Amino acid sequence: MSTLLNRRQMLGACAAGASALCLPSLTQAKPANTKMKTFTFKKVGNLEIKADVHRADDNKTRPVMVWFHGGALIVGHRGGVSGRVLNDMLNAGYTVVSFDYRLAPETKLPEIIADLEDGFTWLHEQGPELFNVDTSKVAVSGGSAGGCLTMIAGYRAKPRPTVLVPFWGYGDLIGDWIGKPSPHARHQTDFTKEQAYQQVGGTPIADSRDSKKNRGAFYQYCRQQGIWPKEVAGWDHHREPEKFYPYMTLKNVTKDYPPTLMVHGTKDTDVPYEQSVLMAEQLQQHGVEHKLVTIPGGEHGLAGGDPKLIDDAYQQAFQFMHERVS
Repeated sequence: MSTLLNRRQMLGACAAGASALCLPSLTQAKPANTKMKTFTFKKVGNLEIKADVHRADDNKTRPVMVWFHGGALIVGHRGGVSGRVLNDMLNAGYTVVSFDYRLAPETKLPEIIADLEDGFTWLHEQGPELFNVDTSKVAVSGGSAGGCLTMIAGYRAKPRPTVLVPFWGYGDLIGDWIGKPSPHARHQTDFTKEQAYQQVGGTPIADSRDSKKNRGAFYQYCRQQGIWPKEVAGWDHHREPEKFYPYMTLKNVTKDYPPTLMVHGTKDTDVPYEQSVLMAEQLQQHGVEHKLVTIPGGEHGLAGGDPKLIDDAYQQAFQFMHERVS
């Protein structure tokens, strides 16, 4: 049965009041009285890995969107959820779960992805009881590295998410854009190698607010030197590229991959626009429902793009997600 027919049937059910999760469109959304609660979803030794759960302050069962923060897998925390996305989702009746995950280079890529997988397991097993959500359909979103994790969730999370909306994400972890020295000013640093490595190391962390060091400078150094893949994964991407493949969405798209809408600016100097183009090509090749919303002249995070086009992109992203979860 076609996706369109299924969607029409769902919308018809909503019109008849048959679904407990019928939700307003974004234009009908109204500000919600909300609350936020923090949960520990995993412990590794003494390290607690946490999630912030944002939802309306009521007892209704609500649909859920998972958010992954950006920061190159090196810096950031669960508090880095897009305010724009959070407000739109809450006002339209969703619960938003923003996950922490252990950060590189102290923790390497396989264990970072294990945190992602364990987060979804916790959501499905305990979310309905802990914060009253319906996990039969789960949307996932995030920006930059969070967009990368959103894409990875499309084949690593079990059960598979219902819909994905990665913002300026990437499905390649070893290409020249990330695996060779960057020419862009944003990636240059005056930190010496010794100074850069002093910003990280030691005890694993899952929330960069717990660090008093400049982890962003370490990221800049990695991009300046073209060593991000090795520092994040621990493998030499020139000699052993195949070790990265299980964690690269470009290598793992199948016909069962979730419907995906991507948003990306054409002038992005941190994550090239080509990354979303390559993903769109893979999704097309495998017959996966998808859309790439392009912001001409948009830098990383869409800076410099036409505000009207950016507003429309967020509207399209919300509607794409909303139609598949409602």
